[in-house]
Amino acid sequence: MASYHLSVKTIKRSAGRSATAAAAYRSASVIECDREGRMHDYTAKRGVEACFILAPADAPDWAQDRAALWNAAEARETRSNSVIAREWELALPSEISDAARIEIARAFAQQLVERYGVAADVAIHAPHREGDQRNHHAHILTTTRILSAEGLTDKTRILDAASTGGPEIEAMRGYWAELQNHALEMAGQVERVDHRSLEAQREEALSLGDTLKAEELDREPEVKLGPAANAIERREQLAAEAEGREYEPLTQRGARVHAVRQAKAMFAEMRERLELARDAWAEAREEGQGHVSAGLAALRAAAGRQAKELNPDEIKERLARIAGRDLGEEHDHKPGQGGRDTRSRLADVLGKARAEDQEREKARQKEREQELNEERRRQRELDRDLGWEL
Repeated sequence: MASYHLSVKTIKRSAGRSATAAAAYRSASVIECDREGRMHDYTAKRGVEACFILAPADAPDWAQDRAALWNAAEARETRSNSVIAREWELALPSEISDAARIEIARAFAQQLVERYGVAADVAIHAPHREGDQRNHHAHILTTTRILSAEGLTDKTRILDAASTGGPEIEAMRGYWAELQNHALEMAGQVERVDHRSLEAQREEALSLGDTLKAEELDREPEVKLGPAANAIERREQLAAEAEGREYEPLTQRGARVHAVRQAKAMFAEMRERLELARDAWAEAREEGQGHVSAGLAALRAAAGRQAKELNPDEIKERLARIAGRDLGEEHDHKPGQGGRDTRSRLADVLGKARAEDQEREKARQKEREQELNEERRRQRELDRDLGWEL
């Protein structure tokens, strides 16, 4: 199930971090840091599917060299509490291809370059072998200074200032949602992501009268498991599958995530069944079927292969409501009929529906017989022309 995630972090020197180390780790490469006088070698790291650098059109050639770029970023900052780089972490949809994931990550990074005039170092990571196998993601390191032909110049204050930083990041969050949704649509997926808060989405659903969607969104945001809890839960899931038992989360955080995902899956199934029922109802009505026949078709479509699990009382109740509407719309009540019980009214409508079905079946049978006779006639003529007729 597609999910949205975009976070923005800063690489701060005061926290003991360096842009050279961050870039080397995310790209699984080796960078010698001139400022620190040490080598950052992460070439043994696995799971990096692609990495590339995007820069403004007038940027110097050395900007395409990862070591040169981030050593220049380190050298440009002189304060002990400087912010040397900004990291954009993106969740990539597992429902699309590897090439499509790289394409949308590149498009997002290019937008950062064009919007803020920075260089962007992109690394596409595969899911960890012991983690959630849907966890494709990208790390994009951007410079905190504008990169021009003269090198790294002014700070990107629009992202630093409290009055403008929030709106700018929110705009980029919206752009990332658009990129993902377009990719999901191109891949033929019905899933979509939304960068807005659950409350904002719920209010919109209520304003549109989509109560099922509103109920689905009436929940706590899904928390992030984290590497340690994710590894524990992943091992437990594999053990449960191997032993043929139901998976039960072992950690509190895992239980919260599992509950949210179960709720999402339940509402997704409900929505899918509702759409199937609506389509079946509309198709049946277009074919001229009555309300009850169309209602039965809708129930069968919604039930799918789990028809045996339907509650008979619920089916009767729904059919009774349909019967009441059908009689109310299509029949004139005679004196004394107002008190007829639901069972009698339902029997009348079901009898009418059965008669209609029988008439349609007779018509279809007659049509099939005519087609069969016509085919036999053509075959006899062909045999006669070929001299095969007996």
